[in-house]
Amino acid sequence: MSTPQTRRKTRTDAERNRDRVLEAARALFAESGYDVQMSEIARAAGVGIGTLYRKFPTREALIEAIAEHRAADLIATARRLADTDDPAQGLARFLRHVGEVLAGDRGMSEVIEKAMGSTEPRDKTREALLAIVAELIDRARARGTVGQDVTAGDVNMVICGLAAVIRNAAGDWRRYIEVALDGLRPR
Repeated sequence: MSTPQTRRKTRTDAERNRDRVLEAARALFAESGYDVQMSEIARAAGVGIGTLYRKFPTREALIEAIAEHRAADLIATARRLADTDDPAQGLARFLRHVGEVLAGDRGMSEVIEKAMGSTEPRDKTREALLAIVAELIDRARARGTVGQDVTAGDVNMVICGLAAVIRNAAGDWRRYIEVALDGLRPR
């Protein structure tokens, strides 16, 4: 019979294994693309193949978990920046952070798009991201630094455009953000 201490240790080990699998998979997918073997990921994470498949029964489930983890990072960053004194600066810093994540993780973005059809967050994750972006916009609008008609959907379009600029190496993504921010300012 297991004790609460044993169960807690098991949960901690399981979380640690899950995190190691996600880190190893993200690095291998980013470096080598979609066709990385699950056995390579298990080996790089230092877990058995059974552990990997118990956590992530398919390659797509693993990739979706990586995408969710990346989106959670973006949401956490947006929440932190929503509390800044200058909400327009918070929005600009958020877009720059998104650019840095996408530019630094271009290979993973390709893998996510291949597995899921899009790199855009889904369902509740998408709703949470749009909600915190809306909060940033509302605060900036109240200070008169963002146009009255700007919406979270507009910022989402900016992020989609940013992703395309980075994915296609269509120019300087930092310059793209500056141009987009100019378009969000009041007229």
